[in-house]
Amino acid sequence: MLLSVLKFAAISAVTSLAIAIGLIVTQRPGPTKSSDDSGLDFTETLARGLEDVPATTPVRMRDGYALQIRRYGAAGRENVPLVVLIHGSGWHGMQFHTLASALASEADVVVPDLRGHGAAPGRRGDVDYIGQYEDDLADLITDQARTGQKVVMVGHSSGGGLVVRMAGGAHGAMIDRAVLLAPFLKHNAATTRRNSGGWARVLVRRVIGLSMLNAVGVRALNHLTIIQFDMPRAVLEGPLGRTATTAYSYRLNSSFAPRSDFLGDVAALPRFALVVGAQDEAFVADAYAPLMRSVTDVGQYHIVPNVGHLDIVDAPQTLAVIQEAIDAVRQ
Repeated sequence: MLLSVLKFAAISAVTSLAIAIGLIVTQRPGPTKSSDDSGLDFTETLARGLEDVPATTPVRMRDGYALQIRRYGAAGRENVPLVVLIHGSGWHGMQFHTLASALASEADVVVPDLRGHGAAPGRRGDVDYIGQYEDDLADLITDQARTGQKVVMVGHSSGGGLVVRMAGGAHGAMIDRAVLLAPFLKHNAATTRRNSGGWARVLVRRVIGLSMLNAVGVRALNHLTIIQFDMPRAVLEGPLGRTATTAYSYRLNSSFAPRSDFLGDVAALPRFALVVGAQDEAFVADAYAPLMRSVTDVGQYHIVPNVGHLDIVDAPQTLAVIQEAIDAVRQ
């Protein structure tokens, strides 16, 4: 009897493994897609003047990786918080130049290019393990924050999802206040439009297969690509085209979003404000408040009229909300 049970279990395990591998190998990434209509409007992003963008400086992570950051504001000031701005998918910290410059008189502002992104990505579109971004942000805060300095973490899109993920993880206590700009919560959250409004192509079979393998502790294939972005031709053919990231591995994509129980991560957030444009192409603006209020009562929600997904970063309302967060942690 025991032998039969063990034999059945072995056959089931082998069958599940074969199904997972089959799902993975039967779906492959396509060529990098670029178009004049990617689902996200990069017009204002590309129009920003970048002549005075600070040069990046390296901060060493625990594994020796040189995380590239930009600093805004004079270091060493008393009674100002550290504000960390986390960029969204496919792009890098330069998206925050206008916002960071506006905050520089009120905070120590640090803008990283997350590993896998920007001009010096390491391995573009990949990290070493699921959860590495949380460790990187913890290392960054440890390096940049003065003893006792409050930390306001701001994230846009997937960067907002990373802030939510960090709040629910081992380093969550390092965040004193959060500001979420149109955050990605999860593909199956009520806030997410199909394929993020046409911007993302998810290799669904690969995701399912790799999730099956990870469920039993098999991570050897986590470097494989599972999502591609329809980056506009104007970006890829422009002066910053080489800094764009058009695809993510399974482990990077998993690291850049809340966990499967995303509401558990949401519930762990410190006091936060959420800002989203009413015309957001990727997410449903009025779905955030009812969803997140089901697990937390420490958030404030702001919907900005006539603003889309990327332009929310430089909306005047966004600057005002972050300034309120800075004032709150000073008290």
